[in-house]
Amino acid sequence: MKLFIGAVGRMKSGPETALFKGYYDRCSKVGPKIGLGPIHLAEIVESKNPHKSERQRLEAQGLRKMPIKNSRLIVLDERGRSMSSVAFSTQLESWRDDGVPQASFLIGGPDGLDRSIVNDADLVLSFGPMTWPHMIARILLVEQLYRSISLLSGHPYHRP
Repeated sequence: MKLFIGAVGRMKSGPETALFKGYYDRCSKVGPKIGLGPIHLAEIVESKNPHKSERQRLEAQGLRKMPIKNSRLIVLDERGRSMSSVAFSTQLESWRDDGVPQASFLIGGPDGLDRSIVNDADLVLSFGPMTWPHMIARILLVEQLYRSISLLSGHPYHRP
């Protein structure tokens, strides 16, 4: 099952990018061996429209142009479902084993995602009730993807 991350905003060079790349590279190395990956990342620029709802709508248009058709759509939203790492891993394993071709994860910009995208999601996922900067949310996501890959491959990275 391919893994796709679509995000609003572009990561700039710095410690966040280095941390993201470290987990991304680990996922890319191990994931395909167990049928999870490769991971692809696509970014769109944040809208500069002065109105929040219009910014969200325009960003949603850009996200919908990404290669997310025929996939399970997972959106990150603070109002979503919190899952343990094991439950998240089990969900990915189930989709993979059911022949789902791709899991697509969407991360909004500073204003969050347009409700139309959230409403279309197969899973609305939360990393807790706190609001995280969208660049840090990418790191949290790719780390959890690596943790899932580690769990499913029997690697000792995850220690409950």
